[in-house]
Amino acid sequence: MASLGHWIDPRPEGIYVPAADLWIDPSQPKPRALVTHGHADHARGGHGEVWATPETLAIMDVRYGEQAAWPVAYGEMHDFGDVTARFVPAGHVLGSAQIVLDHGGERVVISGDYKRRPDPTCAPFEPVPCDIFITEATFGLPVFRHPETRHEIAKLLDSLAANSDRCVLVGAYALGKAQRVITELRAAGHDAPIYIHGALQRLCDLYAEYGVDLGELRPATDADKDEMRGSIVVAPPSALNDRWSRRLPEPITAMASGWMRVRQRARQRNVELPLILSDHADWDELTDTLRELRPKEVWVTHGREDALVHWCTTHQIKARALDLVGYEDEDD
Repeated sequence: MASLGHWIDPRPEGIYVPAADLWIDPSQPKPRALVTHGHADHARGGHGEVWATPETLAIMDVRYGEQAAWPVAYGEMHDFGDVTARFVPAGHVLGSAQIVLDHGGERVVISGDYKRRPDPTCAPFEPVPCDIFITEATFGLPVFRHPETRHEIAKLLDSLAANSDRCVLVGAYALGKAQRVITELRAAGHDAPIYIHGALQRLCDLYAEYGVDLGELRPATDADKDEMRGSIVVAPPSALNDRWSRRLPEPITAMASGWMRVRQRARQRNVELPLILSDHADWDELTDTLRELRPKEVWVTHGREDALVHWCTTHQIKARALDLVGYEDEDD
């Protein structure tokens, strides 16, 4: 008798589905790739066919140039041989998706990266009961329990109010995190112009094209120091201690990342104001998701695999870590 999921072949460069002759998030160019979302460790250029949501394809066009695109709307079903595939929201970033595969009476869900808490910039995670759930474990340790988003945004606004002669410089990953920080600030009532690093402009424009209201954004390079006093500036994490930041008015250095839970990481980056704001599920969200879906098996792609595999085995769920390469922690 064949083992559960025998038709799925995890390889170092990605998940291969022989019955459909397709790959999920391959790290090398392949004839046919189904891509969960636009982050560079999941979305690579050079594939013969790229099947993804329209938003993910647009992000890939910005980053890699025009793709051999096959757009797939959420919920739309496609047959690849004897395998049926559909994309459902993952709640990670704009256009992010879980890929649901049905074959021979079995269902496998490849979740990509995901989170469970609300995010105004993307569709919320959709739970899909399955036989095998393939999950990340970026924050797969009990120490990682993310605080409420509104609490972290309040910290940012309180710091700004207390230092009106300075600016707050927020380091945020260019795809997803930067736009989320901006929309959360707007939701909290901050309607003043927000200044952005030039590296964020194209992706912020793309989010706006897909209906995400970011309010008034201004290029930081076009403003003088006095204009930016009492303002929020958003930039990629690499710019926090770069020469570029020297033109800002005595910036209070902040960083929005789930890794800001680790004090040593904040110190290494000279971050004065750590903001624990993640686009990945924390420990409770990972384990609560598994309790909700009740899969027969869990396969872990990357992150803190050992702890999540151990949790599964203590809860009578068969689990294994996959030996995939090329997935990164990112600056989250």
